[in-house]
Amino acid sequence: MQNFSQSFNFFASCPRGLEAALASELTTLGGKYVSATDGGVAFAGTWPLIMKANLHSRLASRILWRLDEKAYRSEEDLYRQAMNIDWPALFTVQQTIKISVTSVKSPLRSADFAGLKIKDAICDRFRRATGERPSVDTQSPDMRIHLYLTDRTATIYMDTSGEALFKRGYRVETGDAPLRENLAAGMLALSGWQPDEPFYDPMCGSGTLLIEAAWQACNIAAGSRRSFAFQQLRNHDETGWQRIRAEAKAAERHDVALQISGSDVSSTVLQAAQANLQSAGVADVVTLKQLNFVDAKAPADHGVLLCNPPYGVRLDELDQLAQAYPQWGHVLKQRFSGWRAYFLTGDPELARGIRLKATRRTPLFNGNIECRLFEYKMVSGGNREH
Repeated sequence: MQNFSQSFNFFASCPRGLEAALASELTTLGGKYVSATDGGVAFAGTWPLIMKANLHSRLASRILWRLDEKAYRSEEDLYRQAMNIDWPALFTVQQTIKISVTSVKSPLRSADFAGLKIKDAICDRFRRATGERPSVDTQSPDMRIHLYLTDRTATIYMDTSGEALFKRGYRVETGDAPLRENLAAGMLALSGWQPDEPFYDPMCGSGTLLIEAAWQACNIAAGSRRSFAFQQLRNHDETGWQRIRAEAKAAERHDVALQISGSDVSSTVLQAAQANLQSAGVADVVTLKQLNFVDAKAPADHGVLLCNPPYGVRLDELDQLAQAYPQWGHVLKQRFSGWRAYFLTGDPELARGIRLKATRRTPLFNGNIECRLFEYKMVSGGNREH
C-alpha cells in the first residue's frame, strides 16, 4: 500500500437487488473493471478510490480489500495462504481482530474451524515478527478480516469500512424495524427520483427515506459523520484523506429549494423522525405532518411517493393490512394522479390488495426478508387492476 498509484482489487457488498445500482455508483466514483455479482460488486482502483468509495457510497454495506485468492482443499491450505500475507505490515499487534467466514458449497466441514485457522495464521505471523499476537474482539474489533470460500477457491479480504456503511452516524432514534439506510438509498435510486421533484413518504417512520433523500439533494456524503477502518491501517494517508473529506464538504449544497415531506399516523414515531432529521442537519428542508395515509393529499401535481409499509407479522396485523391496501390504492388513484408511487413490501398480497396495475416489480432483500419494490405510475383513470 506504499504506492498509492498502484491498483488494488476490491469487493463492495450490498443488499441483494441493488447490485446494478451499486455498480453504476462505483463506476461514477472512478472504479475500474466493475462487475456486479450476487450480493455485491467487484471492482479495481487506486487507494484514494477506496477512501472516496467509503465516504461517498450510499448503497454499499461494506468495502472489502482483496488480499489474496487461491485454490484450496483443506484447512491447512487456508493456514498457509494466510501465513503468506504480511499482516504486521498492515496493522499493529495492539489492534484487535475479528474473522468472519462466508461459505458457499465449500467441501470443508466447519466454517468456524476454517476461520480459526486464519486467526492462527495471523497470530503466528505476528509472533514471528514481534513476539506478540493480536487479541480477538468479536464485538468492536479494530480490524475485520473476511474469508470467502467457494467449492474451489478461498479469498481473504480486509474490511476497509469497519462498522457497516449503512450506519451513517445520524440516527439517534429508531422506530420498529427501521429501514437500513443503504436500502433506503437504493429504493431512491430505483425510483429514479431527482432532487428537483417533489418527494413524499406517507409512512415515514423514523425518517430514513426522508433523510437519505435530503442528503442526496444536498450532496452530503453518506459517510461524512463517521470514521472508517482504513484510517487505522499502518500506511493510512491522513493528508490525502483530509483532502478528500474537504472536497466532499465543499461540494455540499445547502441553498437548494426542496419539496421533501413525510407523514405518519403516530406522534411518537414522528418525534423520532424529527430527532433524526435534526441530527442529520436537514430538519429545515423536510416537512413532517401527523396524518393517516388514507387522509393524505398530493403536495404537488407530480412527484415520487415512496414508502416501506408494515409487512404484517401477527394475524390481526395482516387483517388490518388487508383492509388498508384497497384504501391506499383508492387514495393513489383519486389524489395522486401524475405521481410515481413505490411500495417496498414482503407481503405478496399487497400487489393484489392495492388493486392497481404495477408497472414494475423489483426484487429486493430487506435483511433476510425477500421483498418487492412495486412501482405504480398514476395516470388518471388508467391504473385500475381489472
